[in-house]
Amino acid sequence: MFDIRAIRDNPDAFRNAWNRRKSGLGSVVDDILNLDARWREATTTKQDAESARNASSKLIGQAKAQKDEARAAELMALVADAKTAIEKAGEDEEKARKALDDLLMDLPNLPLDEVPEGSDEHGNVEQHKWGQPRLINDPRDHADLGEALKGQGGFPLMDFEAAARMSGARFVALRGKLTRLERALANFMLDLQTTEHGYEEMSVPVLVRAQALYGTGQLPKFAEDLFRTTVDHWLTPTAEVSLTNLVREQILEAAQLPLRFTAHTPCFRSEAGSAGRDTKGMIRQHQFNKVELVSIVANEEEGLKELERMTGCAEEVLRRLELPFRRMLLCTGDMGAGARKTYDLEVWLPSQNTYREISSCSYCGDFQARRMDARYRPEPKAKPEYVHTLNGSGLAVGRTLVAVLENYQNTDGSVTVPRALVPYMGGVTQIK
Repeated sequence: MFDIRAIRDNPDAFRNAWNRRKSGLGSVVDDILNLDARWREATTTKQDAESARNASSKLIGQAKAQKDEARAAELMALVADAKTAIEKAGEDEEKARKALDDLLMDLPNLPLDEVPEGSDEHGNVEQHKWGQPRLINDPRDHADLGEALKGQGGFPLMDFEAAARMSGARFVALRGKLTRLERALANFMLDLQTTEHGYEEMSVPVLVRAQALYGTGQLPKFAEDLFRTTVDHWLTPTAEVSLTNLVREQILEAAQLPLRFTAHTPCFRSEAGSAGRDTKGMIRQHQFNKVELVSIVANEEEGLKELERMTGCAEEVLRRLELPFRRMLLCTGDMGAGARKTYDLEVWLPSQNTYREISSCSYCGDFQARRMDARYRPEPKAKPEYVHTLNGSGLAVGRTLVAVLENYQNTDGSVTVPRALVPYMGGVTQIK
């Protein structure tokens, strides 16, 4: 949501910012101002009618005391007319306010000035690279590697067919040492973020009510990307939803900030707009695991510092795993709707001879806080202000498993376990 007074006071700033998101989107400012005018006009009409009703009501008693029945009848008619006007104006006020709120709720956040302008990923700007991609002759992709590795009964350690028989496409069943490797990755990430980077580990619901998704911005715009139950709960597409909503409808004290949360959860996405993309393997699935990072801070200055810090925390996972990656600053047209500035981390995948996204770290300003009514007091007894929120992947566990398999593959089809994960694998150094 947005401060309607700020839009009234400086419409061009909002118009220009939304045009940077998408050409022509800034014209929505005219619709906002028209609805706002209708709402305020209806509010004023209702207030005037209420004042007239109250004034007439007081005079009725006086007229009756003076036995002026004609005047009393005239005043009662005025009260009745005022009541009708109040009801009509109230309906107009409610209708205009709902239309205004619905419009504002559906709009994306304002990109910061420093975010490059662009319509898609081609407008993103590389910030830096780390690590040198290993030279692998004729690299196999992770799906082929995983299906060739066998477990009990000769079944593949990465079994897409078994998963498809029970759930359909875009699911996988892992077995044996690949299951342990996935668990090792998650535990390694959690340990790193909690013991070295100051995040508090949380266990949070993955079933939430619609208001939680409205709070973080997935609803109403992205309903088709979500899974909904028959009892009006939704499956979370990321633990960002649950972790950020921990502070909804709260007033925090300045001394409590920053708050830093992390959680390892399953995530559920319909991938409605990805038909034909990454249909093979584990890159884009309906269910996957992720270690999420969320920070709650006081203001924009702290938020931008925290974005650099959070992105560094995610990068450290890739460094410890010795996986080559690059950091990209996303352009206005490629950022998520709730973000003001976003860095993507992309890991090297030998089979595709390119970098693919493995983490996205975003600064959201007070966009989510306004929707959740999450505030803090800058000083004791001061007027509460909205907090600022950030979220990032630290990392997507499935995609990290993909990167490990491909970057650590050997010519005989085995996979070397990264040194950082050997303690989590009980000393196993290779999966054969």
